[in-house]
Amino acid sequence: MTRLSSAFRADRPALVTFVTAGDPDVTTTPAILDALVAGGADVIELGMPFTDPMADGPAIQAANIRSLDGGTTTADILSIAKDFRERHSDVPLVLMGYANPMLRRGAEWFATAAHAAGVDGVICVDVPPEEDDALGPALRDAGLDLIRLATPTTDLARLPEVVNGASGFLYYVSVAGITGLQQAQQASIEEAVSRLKQATDVPIAVGFGVRTPDQAGAIGAVADGVVVGSAIVEIVAAHGADAPTHVTTYVRGLSDALASARKETAQ
Repeated sequence: MTRLSSAFRADRPALVTFVTAGDPDVTTTPAILDALVAGGADVIELGMPFTDPMADGPAIQAANIRSLDGGTTTADILSIAKDFRERHSDVPLVLMGYANPMLRRGAEWFATAAHAAGVDGVICVDVPPEEDDALGPALRDAGLDLIRLATPTTDLARLPEVVNGASGFLYYVSVAGITGLQQAQQASIEEAVSRLKQATDVPIAVGFGVRTPDQAGAIGAVADGVVVGSAIVEIVAAHGADAPTHVTTYVRGLSDALASARKETAQ
């Protein structure tokens, strides 16, 4: 069992949370990661800031700018990851971002460095399954999970290629758009999760637009995990260095809702 596979349990859906590394600054990010753990996050996605985050909405775009303006580097991100692993031996940590920062020094360098820092998996938004050889083999050779994305436009003809080589979990992007601006209807999420589960045994985590405990609970009743990102990033933007306490409170509400949702489904 890996840390990621252990995070997706039969008794409750996993809470997958996202923050941008270096936002509001490199020195505060570790405390925010600790706050996510304290609130009950099961998996943490640590965003690698990039100048052109094409899949992200205004909140995460602004977080990328704040981080880059502060001088955050790949070395900083790996250091944050390494220190996190020393503090939290069991909590899965995933790097999420775009190809340019990951491939700049070569896929093998990135995969080796990420593994050495205690990272469990990688989500690369702009490397499609058809171009798996750009990053996938290096990650697998280093023992890292490659987490793929599926969307409402992923049809049955392409789905086998999406799930082939995917591991850790499959991230279902529930809306055809950018992060943080809208949420899909529950009925469409239920249909999509059912369809994806017929194609893969990899856990299905649903994200994009999830903000409230009620939304998280409803999705958690049918999915293996729920991803929340923009709402947490907005808390960081609003509170800066004081964000950790607010993040813990918010994440705890989501975690409690997911625990209750699975209990109610089992009754």
